Amino acid sequence: MKIFFLFTFSTFFWSPFEQAAASVHYDKILTHSRIRARDQGQNVCALQQVMGTKKKYFSTCRNWYQGAICGKKATVLYECCPGYMKMDGMRGCPAVAPIDHVYGTLGIVGATSTQQYSDISKLREELEGRGSFTFFAPSSEAWEQLDSEIHRNLIDNVNIELYNALHHHMVNKRMLTKDLKNGMTLVSMYNDQKLLINHYPNGVVTVNCARVIYGNQIATNGVVHVIDRVLTAVGNTIQDFIEVEDDLSSLRAAAITSDVLDILGKPGHYTLFAPTNEAFERLPRGLLERIMGDKVASEALVKFHILNTLQCSEAITGGAAYETLEGNTVEVGCDGESLTVNGVKMVKRKDIVTSNGVIHLIDEVLIPDSAKQVIELGGAQQTTFTDLMIQLGLASSLRPEGQYTLLVPLNGAFSDDTLRMDQRRLKTILQNHIINVKVGLNELYNGQELETIGGKLLRVFLYRTAVCIENSCMVRGSKEGRNGFIHILRQIINPAEKTLHEMLRNDKRFSVFLSLVKAADLDDVLSQPGKWTLFVPTNDAFKSLTDDDKDILIRDKNALRNILLYHLTQGVFIGSGFEPGVTNILKTIQGGKLYLKTVNDTLLVNELKSRESDLMATNGVIHVIDKLLYPADLPVGNDQLLTILKKLIKYIQIKFVRGSAFKEIPLTFYKPIIKTYTKIIDGRPVEVTEKKVTEERIIQGPEIKYTRITAGGSDNEEKLKKLLEDEAPVRKEQPTRRTQGGTARRRTRLAYP
Repeated sequence: MKIFFLFTFSTFFWSPFEQAAASVHYDKILTHSRIRARDQGQNVCALQQVMGTKKKYFSTCRNWYQGAICGKKATVLYECCPGYMKMDGMRGCPAVAPIDHVYGTLGIVGATSTQQYSDISKLREELEGRGSFTFFAPSSEAWEQLDSEIHRNLIDNVNIELYNALHHHMVNKRMLTKDLKNGMTLVSMYNDQKLLINHYPNGVVTVNCARVIYGNQIATNGVVHVIDRVLTAVGNTIQDFIEVEDDLSSLRAAAITSDVLDILGKPGHYTLFAPTNEAFERLPRGLLERIMGDKVASEALVKFHILNTLQCSEAITGGAAYETLEGNTVEVGCDGESLTVNGVKMVKRKDIVTSNGVIHLIDEVLIPDSAKQVIELGGAQQTTFTDLMIQLGLASSLRPEGQYTLLVPLNGAFSDDTLRMDQRRLKTILQNHIINVKVGLNELYNGQELETIGGKLLRVFLYRTAVCIENSCMVRGSKEGRNGFIHILRQIINPAEKTLHEMLRNDKRFSVFLSLVKAADLDDVLSQPGKWTLFVPTNDAFKSLTDDDKDILIRDKNALRNILLYHLTQGVFIGSGFEPGVTNILKTIQGGKLYLKTVNDTLLVNELKSRESDLMATNGVIHVIDKLLYPADLPVGNDQLLTILKKLIKYIQIKFVRGSAFKEIPLTFYKPIIKTYTKIIDGRPVEVTEKKVTEERIIQGPEIKYTRITAGGSDNEEKLKKLLEDEAPVRKEQPTRRTQGGTARRRTRLAYP
């Protein structure tokens, strides 16, 4: 509140010029500088100076709190804000700076070299006379940094060259920083040459990429802005520069091939990061030839070097992402005096100002993802996968004109045991990560199935904060290349091969749980197609269970089903698909609730750790636990059952309400899949409706239908068994052959979803 009051109070004492400027970036940053220096006295501004240089800035909050500019440590300076000055014996800057004509003001702001050159070039009389001028005055350091040959030519011809050069820094009307709008063009007083103005959100104002380091010094006949370099004339477009610059002949050829060069000849505010010939020569020959031979890729390559905004080097005080004409972004930043692109120092020469933008010469070619083949999209964290793809010959099978999606595990997903596998097995694993179509991240949906080049179907699961494919969830970093997408995954994908029931049956750790499932008549639930999440206790959870205890449990089928179905929930929930640290509530088939969350990559179920998670089945997923789960709010009304449960469950207090009974849970929560096939055996046709399809055979004779349902009881099972025992041997025949009677003999295998 105190800071807000000081800020509000100070606005009443601004000059009329400052009040009008309150809505633009430069003046807002200046206001923050006043606030930071309020303890130093009246009208004092806080600046940051890059250590080891003379460069000073009115800083953004980001730079101020980082204590650095362009990654270099910055010290804090306190100076009088523009337009004010110190008085002997008084704190702060209580006095208003004297207002003089433009010539005199040059001395007030310390632009003494510009003042001296104005005098010897006979410009002084004009600067002292009537009018309303804006003078972008180079500092004394700016004149010292000017190319020595240019500097000497100006001094040798003061009445023409120097006079014209100074006039080029002047505009024939007063323009305060609030009037200097981003992207505007002013006409200088020399030969109507253009002055390109940029006013950036970080408060930096530039004219032809020279930074205003001290602005808004009011004069009786105008205003003076001190800048950090001497301006040179601007005439050519970016296209003109490329066409005559010998060191950009490779870029010129690429721009012509892709029809982009003409864009750079049109009016605009562009930034071109122009790779030199040497940069192109360092590219692998095959890569460059492929891109140049593909007009779409070559256009993407050239446009990736062009921003649709004008970014002068002096305006960049930290890293930021800028959109290119290609559509993706590049990170432009700085490291001391050097510009960086995507974190790399590659700018050889900066701020070549043209009439429609600025050029920075770079010594690397930027290749966008859209110009790369899908196998080239992998980054440093995916090198194991891409190396294996090359070694096993899979990379060469990805055709440039094809359409692919690569599901790429991180390097850490490949254990030493995996890498030591037989190459054929390893190749099969990699094939499970290659899809024969392009599927972008925004095209994935829950329940989608993706077919791999190895013929496996991979299921997609979408959660609130995660996208998972089978057991593996994605991390950030999906990219689209010229012939496909890559998505980055945490783990190697393990396609499901067996049902939940088959997985329990094949793992001895779950034998007790499976026996209880069978006793509760729940085998079919875990065998049928579906989408389930099953929490399976290992045999260790039943160590204290005696045979008598087990018999008691089995006799009370309602109790047993309630306990077992509390371990089952509808839907496939992958452990790594949960938002870390957040509790997820799942309703079980029993009706109670399970509370799940992940902590340090470990899945917790009702605060119990899952010893192994994400075991994928064709009809769901298994999470392994070492304790039996039980709903805390479900009372027990039987003394014997209570005793048994207390042996098995010690982590919660089980409620006892005498006489309470477990509700009956009918098996209506799932629908058995009924499928039909027809058998004609020795003239006896049978159409059998079962839960599992085998095949359809027509041996001979007319097709007569006879339907039987195997779920009808043991008597039906015996009859079917007898029929099958009497089945005649089947002879393999070509589909086009016919029997003597002319009846077609065919054998057809049916595929069902």
